[in-house]
Amino acid sequence: MTGAFPGRDGADVPFRSGFACLVGRPNTGKSTLTNALVGEKVAITSSRPQTTRHTIRGIMNRPGAQLVLVDTPGVHRPRTLLGERLNDLVRATLLEVDVIGLCVPADEAIGPGDRFIAAELADLRRTGRRPPVVVIVTKTDRVGREALAAQLLAASRLLDADDVVPVSATAGFQLDVLADVLFGHLPVGPPMYPEGELTDEPERVMIGELVREAALEGVRDELPHSLAVVIEDLEPREGRPENDPLLDVRAFVYVERESQKGIVIGRGGARLREVGTRARREIEALLGQRVHLELRVKVAKDWQRDPKQLRRLGF
Repeated sequence: MTGAFPGRDGADVPFRSGFACLVGRPNTGKSTLTNALVGEKVAITSSRPQTTRHTIRGIMNRPGAQLVLVDTPGVHRPRTLLGERLNDLVRATLLEVDVIGLCVPADEAIGPGDRFIAAELADLRRTGRRPPVVVIVTKTDRVGREALAAQLLAASRLLDADDVVPVSATAGFQLDVLADVLFGHLPVGPPMYPEGELTDEPERVMIGELVREAALEGVRDELPHSLAVVIEDLEPREGRPENDPLLDVRAFVYVERESQKGIVIGRGGARLREVGTRARREIEALLGQRVHLELRVKVAKDWQRDPKQLRRLGF
């Protein structure tokens, strides 16, 4: 790639690139929106709040510009050391990006969580860093026109935003408009990743996230916050033919209590087998090859509050 591209009038225009961060309280559709904008699954999704535990980067390329989209954990009032660290992760990310997207769902009233994040962004701007802020009203397919208009007005009053854009990731509504707005706020600069890359997340991290996503499906409300996944082994099976490789994956699913272990495993191991089947399909789609997945469930008592265990589990 060169440093300039021909514009509509034939004159060279400089290449633009940068980072955009999606923030919001838990379960506002940030991960679903990230996947929809990138066009591929790079972040796990769930109906459970606080699904995202890492900053996931999805890469969007278009002629003359590259946008690295950062999906972050939902900002919330923390009750554990893990919660504090996730909030710190978001704050650190905000200091490094070129544009911020504040996600507010169309089908829920503006609440304390939204105002808390808006106040954080206002504080950030008072430090001298003034990245553009785009308020993104998500899940517009769930409400009618009048309710959407009311939510757009309420969202615009949250803070002094540069733009307000309503979207639906599932219906594809105005995704192109949002992309244009985000790209329009990028500074001049060279591309940071080769064209064709969709994410810079290591395979080991992505595989662990896919296992956790599968384990979150259909579980009780308290369990998502207590689930962590560590990939112990990731090795190609020896002796396989070149045209039919097999990847051996061994993963540990950690919970905080023995009772939670039973929930994940299920009667006679039935639920764990379902988790394994679902996760294996997603991993094979990600890697484009066959996978043998071995899952084990372990108890790490109160790991969300233990600094040593948090480090061991990657937080």
